Amino acid sequence: MTISSQDAGEIAAQMHLIGRHARSAQRGIALASPEAKTCALLAAATALYDHNAEIIHANAADVETARAAGMTASYIDRLALDTKRINAIGQGLEDIAALPDPVGKVMEAWTRPNGMRIERVRVPIGVIGIIFESRPNVTADAGALCLKAGNAAILRGGSDSFETSRIIHRCLVEGLSTAGLPEAAVQLVPTRDRAAVGLMLEGLQGAIDVIVPRGGKSLVARVQAEARVPVFAHLEGICHTYVDRDADLDMAVRIVLNAKLRRTSVCGATETLLVDRGAAPAVLPTLVGALLSAGCQVRGDEATLKTDARVQPAKEGDWSSEYLEAIIAVKVVDGVDGAVGHIARYGSQHTDSIVTGSADTAERFLDQVDSAIVMHNASTQFADGGEFGFGAEIGIATGRLHARGPVGVEQLTTFKYKIRGTGQVRP
Repeated sequence: MTISSQDAGEIAAQMHLIGRHARSAQRGIALASPEAKTCALLAAATALYDHNAEIIHANAADVETARAAGMTASYIDRLALDTKRINAIGQGLEDIAALPDPVGKVMEAWTRPNGMRIERVRVPIGVIGIIFESRPNVTADAGALCLKAGNAAILRGGSDSFETSRIIHRCLVEGLSTAGLPEAAVQLVPTRDRAAVGLMLEGLQGAIDVIVPRGGKSLVARVQAEARVPVFAHLEGICHTYVDRDADLDMAVRIVLNAKLRRTSVCGATETLLVDRGAAPAVLPTLVGALLSAGCQVRGDEATLKTDARVQPAKEGDWSSEYLEAIIAVKVVDGVDGAVGHIARYGSQHTDSIVTGSADTAERFLDQVDSAIVMHNASTQFADGGEFGFGAEIGIATGRLHARGPVGVEQLTTFKYKIRGTGQVRP
């Protein structure tokens, strides 16, 4: 049932009920067998394939509403689904089902001199609240990852993907029901009203253990400012690709074009290209020309402006912009130290890559760039849990505590200690 956006009291009552149901379901899902969780995920994938036409119909309505509201092309791209993308979501569910179950995994074990055996063991976190924007696939990814890790999930999707998310959520519930698991283990907030977000940030009277925001800067900023429970935060994806003087030019062109233009709307898209001053005369015109020819707008510093009349002058704000469109900022820097310094000043600690044939230079970059993901000779668009072998991800965490980088199944667990004795007492 969709809740009226005008009835704040009813919203609060319903949200607190969702919290209680999640807490109750989590106790059951935490003890579910790996086989039951696998069954639920595979059944959810089957339901997703079966409801393909219904999902596309609902998504068309969401896209039409977003277009009428004047949303950008990149926003529409994140929202839109077709059969290929729906099949990819289903494949993601199957991939998560195939992952090793993390619950109960012994992370480390040792025996004390007194004979006590100590194990550090993975356990579910509990109830996870996920607040996300536009991308309806997050409904499936987040629900499935939480389930696999033995957590209950409360999902609050973006208002623009509301109808699509409802159908996808229904597929997850079908999977849970097929496996005999509590259907309340994955719940979708049934209102577009933003009051529901505020209630989740308060923790739903102690029901929520952690909040995961996935969306734009304003959403993450609000979550970080207002949350009364721990947050796995993901800020902007201000990602950089640095082309070093020892880079292979053909490789650099391939990587830069892919990193920027494969999908401009993803958080792993390169937003700034940095070029070693020692390589600029030889490689900068080629890189800039390739980007322009591919339809990318280039905003450059003084050196870049000289390479092509179509380059627009970069402003200070361009170095800290997440465009999520076919726009890139280009700057010439003084070697790897200049690149590291620029990234430290303007980056968001998300994903940064170096293109170089020098192993020593690559290691300096990998060691000194303080981002969640650093790469050598690879596109920043590999910043994705699926590409890491995690099956999927809830987001890329850029904080330092608990989870960093792609938040997959293992990152959605915590641990406890199991101690086995033979009658030891402490003197």
